[in-house]
Amino acid sequence: MLKLGIMGLLGIAVLTAIRPIIGEQREESELRSRFAGEWKLVSCERKASDGTLTYPYGDKPVGRITYEKAGRMSVQIMRPGRSQAAGRTLREASVDVLREVVDGYIAYFGTFGVDPASRTVVHHVQACLVPSWVGTTLKRTYEFEDNRLILTAESEDGTLRLTWQREPD
Repeated sequence: MLKLGIMGLLGIAVLTAIRPIIGEQREESELRSRFAGEWKLVSCERKASDGTLTYPYGDKPVGRITYEKAGRMSVQIMRPGRSQAAGRTLREASVDVLREVVDGYIAYFGTFGVDPASRTVVHHVQACLVPSWVGTTLKRTYEFEDNRLILTAESEDGTLRLTWQREPD
């Protein structure tokens, strides 16, 4: 029979305790690799609590989201056909033109984490067009369908569903 000293028992206890943590870290790392790359926006729709369906960036939005294996991310989304009234610079644009320009565009970057258990990806916003988003955490549920990534965000406005298609390397 094998005799274990106190150090042997302690070692077994530590390994037993950290094995699930190591497994979770490995699963998150593998999942992070699945996110990694460039994704092109296919659709963006918002479903209000009353069931009304709208397209905040139009029916053919333009967008790209990038996830890096190192844990960095960035996203830009634009509604095509925004006003050209602002010209080449925004310095002389009217308040109404600026409102339309900003309303049709969102961009932010930061880091991200993935929680396989809750099927969520979390964006930690470091910089954003909307100043109040800086320093916040944006939580989205995710699902993969073939070469598509679907992110869903719940808010007081309803449910926002963004469908992204993987870009070739």
